[in-house]
Amino acid sequence: MIKLLSPILISFFISPLWPLGLNPMPGDPFVIINKTKNELAFINENKVQTVVSVGTGKTQELTPEGLFTITVKAKDPYFRRGNIPGGDPKNPLGARWIGFDALGTDGRTYGIHGTNQPASIGRYVSQGCIRSQNEVISSLFPLIPLGTKILVISSKKSFENLAHENGAIK
Repeated sequence: MIKLLSPILISFFISPLWPLGLNPMPGDPFVIINKTKNELAFINENKVQTVVSVGTGKTQELTPEGLFTITVKAKDPYFRRGNIPGGDPKNPLGARWIGFDALGTDGRTYGIHGTNQPASIGRYVSQGCIRSQNEVISSLFPLIPLGTKILVISSKKSFENLAHENGAIK
């Protein structure tokens, strides 16, 4: 029985239906961060649902580019580096954390998060994370399940073209 299940399990885990597969499936939730414009697009149901301003790394290298997977989500995240509890007004991570596996990390190093510095949105200011207004990240949080693909890129292409090229839009 185990010999029969092994090929089935292996094919399931490498299938595009598995949430950690290479690309999103058409219609699935998909997030694109365009560092050229400092904007985030949320794609779902084969269309761009919303585009919002974000802040990214102080230098081009700080916010890694590539296709990643959302692996961690947290409400009122704890800020380890500053030893600041979630919900504290001094916490720079704001109200929500949506972490992804950039550069082989586990989703606790790079993420999209709120901020206690809303004037920094739209600028190149972070140590590598993507910051957004607390209200924006709080409204997106329930719409982005674990396993969602996120593309971080510097491009002049439209979000529609990028989503189509990556399989999120038919």
